[in-house]
Amino acid sequence: MVSDAHEGLKAAIAKVLGATWQRCRVHFMRNALANVSKGQREMAAAAIRTAFVQEDHEAAVAQWRQVADSLRPRFEKLAELMDSAEQDVLAFMTFPKDHRTKIHSTNPLERLNKEVKRRTNVVGIFPNEAAIIRLVGAILAEQNDEWAVCRRYMTLETLAQISHPDETPLTIAAQ
Repeated sequence: MVSDAHEGLKAAIAKVLGATWQRCRVHFMRNALANVSKGQREMAAAAIRTAFVQEDHEAAVAQWRQVADSLRPRFEKLAELMDSAEQDVLAFMTFPKDHRTKIHSTNPLERLNKEVKRRTNVVGIFPNEAAIIRLVGAILAEQNDEWAVCRRYMTLETLAQISHPDETPLTIAAQ
């Protein structure tokens, strides 16, 4: 699950879903760069991003710690934030490389929310609640089809390789 660092969401994800939680990299970078001056933000962002391009989780963690330690003398608050957020921000690195770009931020969800807002704002006033549900349901179904067919965002086959390597995608879909 990917979200911002809302404590309630984190607790619900762990308790109800039992899933890995990934802190949105975009939100983290905004929070992190608020701890450095405007003139230093580009440098700090570039340094932090070096951890995200590593080949595996161990290398990313090592790079993350090296960057935090190198920034610590000048940007103590940023380094402390990096120390506390390491596990949350780098959780996506434990997944296969093909999945990482799809699970490191909430951008797909935010795009979906923006599309729902754009399409519902055109209507203005809905005659009843059922009309809202029909329109939003149609938008969500359309987006699901696009993700499943056009963009191939996350397929059952690729997810099966992570969760249930000994089961076929049809077995998982039937559960």
